[in-house]
Amino acid sequence: MTPAPEGHDLPRRRQPPTNATTPAPMGFVDAVLAVVADIPSGCVMTYGDVAALLGSRAARAVGQVMARYGSDVAWWRVVRAGGRPPPGYAERAREYYEAEGMPLRPSSDDDGYRIDLASCRWRP
Repeated sequence: MTPAPEGHDLPRRRQPPTNATTPAPMGFVDAVLAVVADIPSGCVMTYGDVAALLGSRAARAVGQVMARYGSDVAWWRVVRAGGRPPPGYAERAREYYEAEGMPLRPSSDDDGYRIDLASCRWRP
């Protein structure tokens, strides 16, 4: 790269936007996991609820954090909007929901049920 002529600044490189394919910063990861660890038994939050509590609108980023790092926390307590269980974990999560006494409603989608958010949504 040749130097810019005197008096002319080179354009600055822009940082790539944070999106679903960019790994989340570790501070965000730790914050998400801390929120999830605080969800009481028998309660759930949506991915959007967790993001909002952290002052963000990044529900998908919360989902990525849970997919990558959430195995050591109560991952089943974070659900999709509308009360659907985490994608791909409906059967496994149902065992936890039933053990914790969460109200489940039958649904005609692939999961076969939804969590009744009105009665067990946690809002700290």
